Amino acid sequence: MEYNKLKIPNHVAIIVDGNGRWAQERGMSRSRGHDAGYHNLKKLGQYILSKGIKVLSVYLFSTENFKREEAEVQYLMDLFLKMFKKDRKFFMDNHIKVVVSGRDEFLSKEVIQARDEMVECTKNNTGGILNICFNYGGRAEIVDATKKILDAGISSEEVNEEVFSKYLYHDLPDVDLLIRTSGELRVSNFLLWQLSYAEFYFPETYFPDFKETDFDQAILEYTKRDRRFGGITK
Repeated sequence: MEYNKLKIPNHVAIIVDGNGRWAQERGMSRSRGHDAGYHNLKKLGQYILSKGIKVLSVYLFSTENFKREEAEVQYLMDLFLKMFKKDRKFFMDNHIKVVVSGRDEFLSKEVIQARDEMVECTKNNTGGILNICFNYGGRAEIVDATKKILDAGISSEEVNEEVFSKYLYHDLPDVDLLIRTSGELRVSNFLLWQLSYAEFYFPETYFPDFKETDFDQAILEYTKRDRRFGGITK
């Protein structure tokens, strides 16, 4: 696909959905689906950031996901630990800067340390930003930003949208295109502030099967959209 003829979003966000169902429909454990999704994310993420998209945010684990079965949560924690510890070379080789959005609450010291080391290791990379939303909730981010503003002693007269944005987990541009795989039609508490003017795209494909050609189709659809940024369609 000739991307130079398309409208390229600055910030793409993906709700990674359908890993468990993908595995169950193949007679495998849900954990095998998470593993397949993880491997697809590495390949797809590198592809997306190579196409001129500056920021890719991925929703991998919500604050609510801790309510899942203990064995599944532990498998996911081990998977994140593997990503943070063993995949640094992958991100360095592809010049990807990794940032992580979310809370420390309920995370082990080992996971937090590995996460922070990954962020530090890749902080000077210039090949695009991968924003991993891990133990993340959109409402929690807004609450945490409000607390930071209060702790900073900023008066109500000084607070506006621009100021508020700078106190979110990361000062990133608003999302242009949101993709949620698996056919679900909801945002599930993801980047609530940043999605205000985003275009939404809901393919029915489960994430492990969402490949480069599927992303190309999303960009084709995005190119056709008439973005109004709050304007009401006549």
